[in-house]
Amino acid sequence: MSTVTVRAMTPDEYEAWQSAIAEEYAAEQVASGAWPADGAVERARAENTSRLPEGLQTPRMLLLRGVDALGEPVGQAWVGLDHPRGAPGVAFLYDFEIVEGRRGSGLGRAMLTAVEHAASEAGADALELNVFGGNAAAIGLYSSSGYAVITQQMRKPLGQAGLSPSAGGA
Repeated sequence: MSTVTVRAMTPDEYEAWQSAIAEEYAAEQVASGAWPADGAVERARAENTSRLPEGLQTPRMLLLRGVDALGEPVGQAWVGLDHPRGAPGVAFLYDFEIVEGRRGSGLGRAMLTAVEHAASEAGADALELNVFGGNAAAIGLYSSSGYAVITQQMRKPLGQAGLSPSAGGA
């Protein structure tokens, strides 16, 4: 089994991560149909800034870098120790990512375990997250790691292909 430990991000790691996470989050929101493409990256940056007003020093946030047994970076994670909807004792995993090129080798599972341990050590009784429905690899990792679906959103496009003449109400 792979070994991964987590440590606090450095200021340089944080700056690089902030740029990357805003672009990735914006792309996911656009792809899911939640946001229009125009202004999506700026909106993602604004959301992140509102959640991390003091950057690395924001209280009750764990901004973690995963490293392998050789000390090489393998990923990053962002855990809020206070749930965004106020669930008591439940931390929230805002971001979890394994460096491209290091995926598929067991590092994700090992890092997730390290992140869970860090959240528990910080006082969390449970860890919750959101995952986009099209991210089969992440869904598989979380499901096989003991995470269960507690809410689910579903969508159907209502364009010409999505509606049939007999689907109307009476």
